[in-house]
Amino acid sequence: MTKDNHPLLSVRNLKTYFFQDEGTVKAVDGASFDVFPGKTLGIVGESGCGKSVTAQSILRIVDAPGKIVEGTITLTRANGNQVELTQLQPDSQEMRDIRGAEIGLVFQEPMTSFSPVHTVGDQITEAIQLHMNVTKLEARKRGIEALRSVGIPKPERRIDEYAFELSGGLRQRAMIAVALSCSPRLLIADEPTTALDVTTQAQILDLLRTLQQQNQMAIMLITHNLGVVAEMCDDVVVMYLGRVVEQGTVDDIFHSSKHPYTKALLSSIPSIEMESRVKLPTITGSIPHPYARPAGCPFYPRCERFMEGVCDKQEPTLLAVSDKQKVSCFLYQK
Repeated sequence: MTKDNHPLLSVRNLKTYFFQDEGTVKAVDGASFDVFPGKTLGIVGESGCGKSVTAQSILRIVDAPGKIVEGTITLTRANGNQVELTQLQPDSQEMRDIRGAEIGLVFQEPMTSFSPVHTVGDQITEAIQLHMNVTKLEARKRGIEALRSVGIPKPERRIDEYAFELSGGLRQRAMIAVALSCSPRLLIADEPTTALDVTTQAQILDLLRTLQQQNQMAIMLITHNLGVVAEMCDDVVVMYLGRVVEQGTVDDIFHSSKHPYTKALLSSIPSIEMESRVKLPTITGSIPHPYARPAGCPFYPRCERFMEGVCDKQEPTLLAVSDKQKVSCFLYQK
Protein backbone atom coordinates (compact mmCIF):
# COMPACT_ATOMS: atom_id res chain seq x y z
CA MET A 1 0.00 0.00 0.00
CA THR A 2 1.01 3.61 -0.52
CA LYS A 3 2.60 5.23 2.52
CA ASP A 4 1.33 8.59 3.70
CA ASN A 5 4.65 10.31 2.99
CA HIS A 6 4.71 8.99 -0.57
CA PRO A 7 2.46 10.63 -3.19
CA LEU A 8 -0.42 8.61 -4.57
CA LEU A 9 -0.29 10.70 -7.75
CA SER A 10 2.70 12.71 -8.94
CA VAL A 11 2.39 15.16 -11.86
CA ARG A 12 5.56 16.70 -13.29
CA ASN A 13 5.86 19.38 -16.00
CA LEU A 14 2.50 18.46 -17.56
CA LYS A 15 1.81 20.21 -20.85
CA THR A 16 -1.49 19.70 -22.67
CA TYR A 17 -1.96 21.69 -25.87
CA PHE A 18 -4.88 22.06 -28.27
CA PHE A 19 -3.72 22.33 -31.87
CA GLN A 20 -6.26 24.29 -33.91
CA ASP A 21 -6.28 26.07 -37.25
CA GLU A 22 -6.23 29.49 -35.56
CA GLY A 23 -3.24 28.59 -33.39
CA THR A 24 -2.11 26.48 -30.43
CA VAL A 25 -3.86 26.80 -27.08
CA LYS A 26 -1.52 25.91 -24.22
CA ALA A 27 -4.25 24.86 -21.80
CA VAL A 28 -1.80 23.31 -19.32
CA ASP A 29 1.76 24.59 -19.63
CA GLY A 30 4.14 22.89 -17.23
CA ALA A 31 2.04 22.02 -14.15
CA SER A 32 3.66 20.03 -11.31
CA PHE A 33 2.08 18.84 -8.06
CA ASP A 34 1.54 15.79 -5.80
CA VAL A 35 -1.58 14.22 -4.29
CA PHE A 36 -1.07 12.29 -1.04
CA PRO A 37 -3.21 9.43 0.37
CA GLY A 38 -6.04 10.60 2.62
CA LYS A 39 -5.34 14.29 1.87
CA THR A 40 -7.22 16.89 -0.14
CA LEU A 41 -5.42 18.97 -2.78
CA GLY A 42 -7.23 22.08 -3.97
CA ILE A 43 -6.57 23.46 -7.45
CA VAL A 44 -7.80 27.05 -7.76
CA GLY A 45 -7.75 29.82 -10.34
CA GLU A 46 -9.93 31.82 -12.66
CA SER A 47 -12.00 30.19 -15.39
CA GLY A 48 -9.77 29.14 -18.28
CA CYS A 49 -6.62 28.60 -16.21
CA GLY A 50 -6.43 24.88 -17.07
CA LYS A 51 -7.90 23.25 -13.96
CA SER A 52 -10.38 20.94 -15.73
CA VAL A 53 -7.96 20.08 -18.54
CA THR A 54 -5.45 19.00 -15.88
CA ALA A 55 -8.02 16.54 -14.50
CA GLN A 56 -8.88 15.31 -18.00
CA SER A 57 -5.19 14.80 -18.73
CA ILE A 58 -4.77 12.63 -15.62
CA LEU A 59 -7.67 10.41 -16.72
CA ARG A 60 -6.54 10.53 -20.38
CA ILE A 61 -9.93 11.82 -21.58
CA VAL A 62 -8.77 15.02 -23.30
CA ASP A 63 -10.89 15.61 -26.38
CA ALA A 64 -9.30 16.12 -29.81
CA PRO A 65 -7.47 18.21 -30.93
CA GLY A 66 -6.03 18.26 -27.42
CA LYS A 67 -2.87 16.29 -26.74
CA ILE A 68 -0.40 15.75 -23.89
CA VAL A 69 2.88 16.91 -25.44
CA GLU A 70 5.21 16.68 -22.44
CA GLY A 71 5.41 15.68 -18.79
CA THR A 72 4.76 12.67 -16.57
CA ILE A 73 1.75 11.50 -14.53
CA THR A 74 2.83 8.75 -12.12
CA LEU A 75 0.18 6.76 -10.23
CA THR A 76 1.04 4.39 -7.39
CA ARG A 77 -1.50 1.58 -7.69
CA ALA A 78 -3.07 -0.42 -4.86
CA ASN A 79 -0.48 -3.22 -5.26
CA GLY A 80 2.39 -0.73 -4.84
CA ASN A 81 3.41 -0.72 -8.49
CA GLN A 82 3.92 2.62 -10.19
CA VAL A 83 2.46 3.25 -13.63
CA GLU A 84 3.17 6.15 -15.97
CA LEU A 85 -0.25 7.21 -17.28
CA THR A 86 1.11 9.27 -20.19
CA GLN A 87 2.63 6.08 -21.62
CA LEU A 88 -0.74 4.32 -21.75
CA GLN A 89 -3.15 4.56 -24.64
CA PRO A 90 -6.41 6.29 -23.58
CA ASP A 91 -8.49 3.29 -24.74
CA SER A 92 -6.11 0.60 -23.44
CA GLN A 93 -7.37 -2.03 -21.00
CA GLU A 94 -5.00 -0.89 -18.24
CA MET A 95 -6.16 2.72 -18.53
CA ARG A 96 -9.81 1.59 -18.50
CA ASP A 97 -9.07 -0.46 -15.36
CA ILE A 98 -7.61 2.61 -13.64
CA ARG A 99 -10.31 5.03 -14.79
CA GLY A 100 -13.21 4.59 -12.39
CA ALA A 101 -11.71 1.85 -10.25
CA GLU A 102 -8.64 3.68 -8.88
CA ILE A 103 -9.38 7.26 -9.96
CA GLY A 104 -12.98 8.48 -9.82
CA LEU A 105 -14.25 11.71 -11.37
CA VAL A 106 -17.14 13.93 -10.30
CA PHE A 107 -17.97 15.97 -13.39
CA GLN A 108 -18.58 19.71 -13.24
CA GLU A 109 -22.20 19.58 -14.43
CA PRO A 110 -24.06 16.33 -13.61
CA MET A 111 -27.09 17.27 -15.74
CA THR A 112 -25.00 17.07 -18.92
CA SER A 113 -22.74 14.25 -17.65
CA PHE A 114 -25.50 11.73 -16.99
CA SER A 115 -27.09 10.01 -19.98
CA PRO A 116 -30.64 11.34 -20.38
CA VAL A 117 -31.92 8.05 -21.85
CA HIS A 118 -30.58 5.69 -19.14
CA THR A 119 -31.61 5.52 -15.51
CA VAL A 120 -29.18 6.46 -12.77
CA GLY A 121 -29.11 2.79 -11.76
CA ASP A 122 -28.13 1.65 -15.25
CA GLN A 123 -25.13 3.97 -15.19
CA ILE A 124 -24.02 2.95 -11.69
CA THR A 125 -24.38 -0.79 -12.31
CA GLU A 126 -22.51 -0.49 -15.62
CA ALA A 127 -19.53 1.03 -13.80
CA ILE A 128 -19.66 -1.63 -11.09
CA GLN A 129 -19.88 -4.54 -13.53
CA LEU A 130 -17.06 -3.08 -15.61
CA HIS A 131 -14.61 -3.15 -12.69
CA MET A 132 -15.96 -5.94 -10.46
CA ASN A 133 -16.79 -9.57 -11.16
CA VAL A 134 -20.39 -9.45 -9.96
CA THR A 135 -23.80 -10.35 -11.35
CA LYS A 136 -26.30 -7.72 -12.46
CA LEU A 137 -28.36 -8.29 -9.29
CA GLU A 138 -25.29 -7.88 -7.06
CA ALA A 139 -24.32 -4.74 -9.00
CA ARG A 140 -27.80 -3.33 -8.42
CA LYS A 141 -27.52 -4.00 -4.67
CA ARG A 142 -24.14 -2.26 -4.62
CA GLY A 143 -25.65 0.63 -6.56
CA ILE A 144 -28.46 1.02 -4.02
CA GLU A 145 -25.89 1.01 -1.20
CA ALA A 146 -23.81 3.62 -3.08
CA LEU A 147 -26.85 5.89 -3.37
CA ARG A 148 -27.66 5.34 0.30
CA SER A 149 -24.07 6.14 1.33
CA VAL A 150 -24.28 9.59 -0.27
CA GLY A 151 -27.50 10.42 1.58
CA ILE A 152 -30.08 9.91 -1.17
CA PRO A 153 -33.47 9.04 0.42
CA LYS A 154 -35.36 5.96 -0.78
CA PRO A 155 -32.45 4.67 -2.94
CA GLU A 156 -34.47 1.54 -3.94
CA ARG A 157 -36.79 3.88 -5.87
CA ARG A 158 -34.28 6.53 -6.96
CA ILE A 159 -32.08 3.96 -8.67
CA ASP A 160 -34.75 3.50 -11.36
CA GLU A 161 -35.19 7.23 -12.01
CA TYR A 162 -33.60 9.33 -14.75
CA ALA A 163 -31.24 12.22 -14.02
CA PHE A 164 -33.80 14.83 -15.10
CA GLU A 165 -36.20 13.55 -12.44
CA LEU A 166 -33.76 14.46 -9.66
CA SER A 167 -33.17 17.86 -8.09
CA GLY A 168 -29.79 19.56 -8.46
CA GLY A 169 -28.58 18.39 -5.06
CA LEU A 170 -29.72 14.78 -5.60
CA ARG A 171 -28.18 14.77 -9.08
CA GLN A 172 -24.83 15.87 -7.64
CA ARG A 173 -25.07 13.18 -4.95
CA ALA A 174 -25.87 10.57 -7.60
CA MET A 175 -22.82 11.70 -9.60
CA ILE A 176 -20.66 11.25 -6.48
CA ALA A 177 -22.24 7.79 -5.97
CA VAL A 178 -21.23 6.78 -9.51
CA ALA A 179 -17.68 8.04 -8.94
CA LEU A 180 -17.39 6.19 -5.60
CA SER A 181 -19.22 2.99 -6.60
CA CYS A 182 -15.95 1.11 -7.17
CA SER A 183 -14.15 2.57 -4.11
CA PRO A 184 -11.44 4.60 -5.91
CA ARG A 185 -8.34 5.63 -3.98
CA LEU A 186 -8.36 9.08 -5.61
CA LEU A 187 -11.44 11.18 -6.30
CA ILE A 188 -11.17 14.13 -8.69
CA ALA A 189 -14.03 16.52 -7.93
CA ASP A 190 -14.35 19.12 -10.70
CA GLU A 191 -16.27 22.00 -9.09
CA PRO A 192 -18.73 19.66 -7.32
CA THR A 193 -20.75 22.54 -5.83
CA THR A 194 -21.28 24.59 -9.01
CA ALA A 195 -24.87 25.83 -9.54
CA LEU A 196 -25.99 24.57 -6.12
CA ASP A 197 -27.48 26.72 -3.39
CA VAL A 198 -25.41 27.45 -0.29
CA THR A 199 -27.17 24.89 1.93
CA THR A 200 -26.74 22.10 -0.64
CA GLN A 201 -23.10 23.11 -1.16
CA ALA A 202 -22.42 22.65 2.55
CA GLN A 203 -24.12 19.24 2.50
CA ILE A 204 -22.07 18.07 -0.50
CA LEU A 205 -18.80 19.22 1.12
CA ASP A 206 -19.70 17.51 4.40
CA LEU A 207 -20.52 14.36 2.44
CA LEU A 208 -17.15 14.38 0.65
CA ARG A 209 -15.32 14.92 3.95
CA THR A 210 -17.20 12.06 5.63
CA LEU A 211 -16.60 9.64 2.75
CA GLN A 212 -12.92 10.59 2.69
CA GLN A 213 -12.54 9.77 6.39
CA GLN A 214 -14.38 6.48 6.00
CA ASN A 215 -12.36 5.26 3.00
CA GLN A 216 -9.02 7.08 3.55
CA MET A 217 -9.47 8.44 0.04
CA ALA A 218 -7.41 11.20 -1.55
CA ILE A 219 -9.36 14.08 -3.11
CA MET A 220 -8.26 16.47 -5.82
CA LEU A 221 -10.72 19.36 -5.54
CA ILE A 222 -10.97 21.70 -8.52
CA THR A 223 -12.73 24.97 -7.73
CA HIS A 224 -12.63 28.75 -7.99
CA ASN A 225 -14.27 29.14 -4.57
CA LEU A 226 -11.56 29.95 -2.04
CA GLY A 227 -14.05 29.51 0.81
CA VAL A 228 -14.44 25.85 -0.18
CA VAL A 229 -10.65 25.51 -0.34
CA ALA A 230 -10.22 26.92 3.17
CA GLU A 231 -12.79 24.47 4.53
CA MET A 232 -11.80 21.31 2.66
CA CYS A 233 -8.16 21.29 1.60
CA ASP A 234 -4.81 20.35 3.15
CA ASP A 235 -2.69 21.65 0.27
CA VAL A 236 -3.39 24.21 -2.46
CA VAL A 237 -2.16 24.74 -6.03
CA VAL A 238 -2.87 28.14 -7.60
CA MET A 239 -2.95 28.12 -11.42
CA TYR A 240 -2.90 30.96 -13.92
CA LEU A 241 -2.96 30.55 -17.70
CA GLY A 242 -2.00 26.86 -17.51
CA ARG A 243 0.87 27.31 -15.06
CA VAL A 244 1.29 26.76 -11.33
CA VAL A 245 2.13 30.17 -9.85
CA GLU A 246 2.08 29.13 -6.18
CA GLN A 247 1.59 26.02 -4.09
CA GLY A 248 1.74 25.19 -0.41
CA THR A 249 -0.32 24.17 2.60
CA VAL A 250 -3.71 25.80 3.05
CA ASP A 251 -2.35 27.81 6.01
CA ASP A 252 0.60 29.08 3.95
CA ILE A 253 -1.61 30.14 1.06
CA PHE A 254 -4.20 31.94 3.20
CA HIS A 255 -1.95 33.47 5.85
CA SER A 256 1.38 33.90 4.07
CA SER A 257 0.69 34.03 0.33
CA LYS A 258 3.58 35.23 -1.85
CA HIS A 259 2.48 35.57 -5.47
CA PRO A 260 0.70 38.83 -6.42
CA TYR A 261 -2.03 36.80 -8.16
CA THR A 262 -2.75 34.74 -5.04
CA LYS A 263 -2.83 37.90 -2.92
CA ALA A 264 -5.24 39.53 -5.40
CA LEU A 265 -7.55 36.50 -5.32
CA LEU A 266 -7.61 36.49 -1.52
CA SER A 267 -8.22 40.25 -1.27
CA SER A 268 -11.30 39.93 -3.50
CA ILE A 269 -13.08 37.64 -1.00
CA PRO A 270 -15.81 39.46 0.96
CA SER A 271 -15.46 39.34 4.75
CA ILE A 272 -18.11 39.63 7.43
CA GLU A 273 -15.84 42.15 9.17
CA MET A 274 -15.78 44.54 6.20
CA GLU A 275 -17.64 47.83 6.24
CA SER A 276 -20.91 47.85 4.35
CA ARG A 277 -21.16 49.32 0.85
CA VAL A 278 -17.43 49.11 0.24
CA LYS A 279 -16.27 47.97 -3.20
CA LEU A 280 -14.22 44.78 -3.24
CA PRO A 281 -10.71 44.96 -4.72
CA THR A 282 -10.51 43.59 -8.26
CA ILE A 283 -7.73 42.26 -10.44
CA THR A 284 -7.11 44.78 -13.21
CA GLY A 285 -7.42 43.71 -16.83
CA SER A 286 -8.52 40.27 -18.01
CA ILE A 287 -6.96 36.92 -18.83
CA PRO A 288 -4.95 37.22 -22.09
CA HIS A 289 -6.37 35.62 -25.21
CA PRO A 290 -5.06 32.04 -25.53
CA TYR A 291 -3.67 32.78 -29.00
CA ALA A 292 -1.84 35.90 -27.76
CA ARG A 293 -0.06 34.86 -24.59
CA PRO A 294 2.32 37.53 -23.25
CA ALA A 295 6.05 36.92 -23.28
CA GLY A 296 7.70 36.36 -19.93
CA CYS A 297 5.52 35.97 -16.83
CA PRO A 298 1.92 35.36 -17.97
CA PHE A 299 0.53 37.52 -15.15
CA TYR A 300 2.68 40.64 -15.69
CA PRO A 301 0.08 42.66 -17.72
CA ARG A 302 -2.22 42.57 -14.65
CA CYS A 303 0.39 42.68 -11.88
CA GLU A 304 0.73 45.70 -9.59
CA ARG A 305 4.37 44.82 -8.84
CA PHE A 306 5.43 44.44 -12.49
CA MET A 307 9.16 45.04 -13.09
CA GLU A 308 9.86 46.32 -16.59
CA GLY A 309 12.65 44.53 -18.41
CA VAL A 310 12.36 41.50 -16.12
CA CYS A 311 8.78 40.22 -15.91
CA ASP A 312 8.04 40.93 -19.60
CA LYS A 313 11.27 39.34 -20.84
CA GLN A 314 11.83 36.15 -18.85
CA GLU A 315 9.72 33.28 -17.56
CA PRO A 316 9.91 32.72 -13.78
CA THR A 317 10.38 29.20 -12.45
CA LEU A 318 8.68 27.55 -9.50
CA LEU A 319 11.12 27.81 -6.57
CA ALA A 320 10.78 26.89 -2.90
CA VAL A 321 10.46 29.81 -0.45
CA SER A 322 9.98 27.48 2.54
CA ASP A 323 9.82 23.76 3.28
CA LYS A 324 6.24 23.43 2.00
CA GLN A 325 5.67 26.52 -0.15
CA LYS A 326 6.74 27.27 -3.71
CA VAL A 327 6.15 30.37 -5.83
CA SER A 328 6.82 31.34 -9.43
CA CYS A 329 7.66 35.05 -9.21
CA PHE A 330 10.78 37.21 -9.78
CA LEU A 331 10.13 38.98 -6.47
CA TYR A 332 11.50 35.89 -4.74
CA GLN A 333 14.25 34.99 -7.21
CA LYS A 334 17.79 36.32 -7.47
